[in-house]
Amino acid sequence: MSEHPSYNYNVVRQFAVMTVIWGVLGMLVGVIIASQLAWPALNFDTPWFSFGRLRPLHTNLVIFAFGGCALMATSLYVVQRTSYARLISDSLASFVFWGWQLVMVLAVITLPMGMTSAKEYAELEWPIDILITVVWVAYAVLFFGTIVKRKTSHIYVANWFFGGFILTVAVLHVVNSMAVPVTMGKSYSMYAGTVDAMIQWWYGHNAVGFFLTAGFLGIMYYFIPKQAGRPIYSYRLSIVHFWALIAVYIWAGPHHLHYSALPDWTQSLGMAMSIILLAPSWGGMINGMMTLSGAWDKLRSDPVLKFLVVSLSFYGMATFEGPLMAIKTVNALSHNTDWTIGHVHSGALGWVAMISIGAIYHMIPKLFDKEQMYSVRLINVHFWLATAGTVIYIVAMWANGIFQQGAMWSAYNADGTLTYSFIESVIASHPGYVARAFGGFLFLIGMLVMTYNMFMTIYSKETQKSTATDAIGAAS
Repeated sequence: MSEHPSYNYNVVRQFAVMTVIWGVLGMLVGVIIASQLAWPALNFDTPWFSFGRLRPLHTNLVIFAFGGCALMATSLYVVQRTSYARLISDSLASFVFWGWQLVMVLAVITLPMGMTSAKEYAELEWPIDILITVVWVAYAVLFFGTIVKRKTSHIYVANWFFGGFILTVAVLHVVNSMAVPVTMGKSYSMYAGTVDAMIQWWYGHNAVGFFLTAGFLGIMYYFIPKQAGRPIYSYRLSIVHFWALIAVYIWAGPHHLHYSALPDWTQSLGMAMSIILLAPSWGGMINGMMTLSGAWDKLRSDPVLKFLVVSLSFYGMATFEGPLMAIKTVNALSHNTDWTIGHVHSGALGWVAMISIGAIYHMIPKLFDKEQMYSVRLINVHFWLATAGTVIYIVAMWANGIFQQGAMWSAYNADGTLTYSFIESVIASHPGYVARAFGGFLFLIGMLVMTYNMFMTIYSKETQKSTATDAIGAAS
């Protein structure tokens, strides 16, 4: 399929390539800190290499660098193709790309130096927060401006999810990042105590809900039908999915603060909304799965489709597990244990990373005018490395969280004393940490395979043959 002459694919190419590069770097840092938990000497007694500084670097790289570039690549690709319209401004598109890369480079510099606001998923200090706001507004103008100039009256549902994610993340970021600057590298939150905690987790959980869920559902609603060659199973269900998700997700944050100073009714509200959230989440997952009706045989020969479909399986699992862990009695066992880490990564590796990888594999040949990826076999190798790595990772964390931590911490003797000391639970958790590091290592190897495959595709001499059918398809 030749490049459609009226679309700006240059910015999409840039974001697609950087998605893979940031993915490798972010997951490399993840493997390092996972290894530090198994073998603490790997911090080398160096402050900037310590777990406390590298962990926020890992989360920022995988969420905002890898995930952010994946969302920007796919949303700017999908909005053009479904609106039959070029991005409203090439220079604005270039600003969004380079501005976002600058944000991520600043994160790589400042976080290992210990410059942090200490707010989960919002660690970057106030000058960078302002830059994020400027770039995000430019991204919103670029996206919505293109929708305004669309050449069709219909707005495809993937753009609803992309639009919802862009608007909500803007509000979350601005409200949670309100701070009083002290120096260029230090500020203090405008909020205090319990209010600060509530606003932080209103932001923190909805960074998951909108950045890591709604945005990637936009990817799902475009790329699974395209890769499967089938229409979405139920368009009506996709609209119900959108509005139900938007209405409910925003209330779920308090479940992070069970048994805290937060008012009990607020905790219960967060729990109730989390349980309700199961319905729209599974409705969307089923809608994506049922899209393959009549096309399941394609999974045998199409590893890109495997990535997309298996990501939905992990999405279903993570969105069942989340409401379960939000129930107060379950949370009494799971809170502050590795079960939470396993849950997060079933969503992060299994859902977010795998659907991003599938979408990038779908786009790369089209963006660089190739017939297909350099090696389909390597995509298959990547799929099994990613799947095995994710399963090993989350099973290790489930075992650690439920048995070596939650159960051991809550075990009492007849006289009311603790059965196990804290250090005994740490020792018991060590095999799980080794397994987690190995699972992450497998996933990282898969990303390196993808990097090789991508650059071999880009720089191979083979190009597609342009046909009238291809040109028509590019506009669809």
